[in-house]
Amino acid sequence: MAKIRYIYDSESLQYKPDRRNTLDIVLSFSGTIIIAFVIGSILTILYHNFFQSPLEQRLGNEVTEMEFHYAELENKLDELSTVLASVENRDDNIFRLVMGSPPVDPSIRKGGRGGYDRFATARISQTQHAMLIEELEDKIDKLKRRVYVELVSQDELIKLTLSKTKQHSSIPAIQPVSNKELIGIASGFGLRIHPIYKLIRMHTGIDFAAITGAPVYATADGTISLDEKFDGFGKSITINHGFGYETRYAHLQGFLVLEGQQVKRGEQIGIVGNSGLSTAPHLHYEVLLNGIQMNPLNYFFLDLSPAEYDKVLSLASVQNQSMGN
Repeated sequence: MAKIRYIYDSESLQYKPDRRNTLDIVLSFSGTIIIAFVIGSILTILYHNFFQSPLEQRLGNEVTEMEFHYAELENKLDELSTVLASVENRDDNIFRLVMGSPPVDPSIRKGGRGGYDRFATARISQTQHAMLIEELEDKIDKLKRRVYVELVSQDELIKLTLSKTKQHSSIPAIQPVSNKELIGIASGFGLRIHPIYKLIRMHTGIDFAAITGAPVYATADGTISLDEKFDGFGKSITINHGFGYETRYAHLQGFLVLEGQQVKRGEQIGIVGNSGLSTAPHLHYEVLLNGIQMNPLNYFFLDLSPAEYDKVLSLASVQNQSMGN
């Protein structure tokens, strides 16, 4: 026999049999569950809005720390960019100016972006920090590009410096004999009376009076070419310095170098003599630029001060007769 459920009737103040069927009971229970779920959801939302779970707190702290380090990294990149800009400015406006080279084109220094994957950030994350990461990658890429251009420029400057150094060493710049008292010049460059033919002829160099056996020095770096013919110049040495420069040392008594030998400025190459068409021991010295004889007086700039140059110029212009070819 089924048990009869009773419910209390508050109006009649009596217990009456419960006449609800199963469906009513299910609906009543379901309503209670739904109300409890709604209340629970509201409480959960309120809790998450005003309180953080331990995991959320940890993640939030990590995000704050990442943002701090990102800001520090961005500041360091800005500092590096400033330092690099200073190097670029010196490169363009000092070093290249000294080397006689034009500055690097700004469009090259600020050229296109490099080869990193610009879409990697979008694939990694779609968070609010993705744009910050992409901006940082862009700054790093541009800085790498500028550093690469500057490295190429520095390599070019090194080559220019080496070339300029070699060119400087290849320009005749000292007197070929010891002439500290500046009285050794016997005949200058220009029209002179030939000592043998007694005719006015072009004297294509300078004659230095010196005793037989006096040292003769190379006036710049270069390659030796010997001439032992007993013609007007007698025993002579020609040095090819490159960059269009040559020097000739004539009327020598002997050589201290070999054919094809490389010599440096100031290195002794021979000794003064009286060979060839010569009236007394002396050195005939010539400077040629692209095959044209130049006045050697203009190539003593490492030896002479302005006052000494004026003195030598005066001595060279007084003599009107050469001592040989």
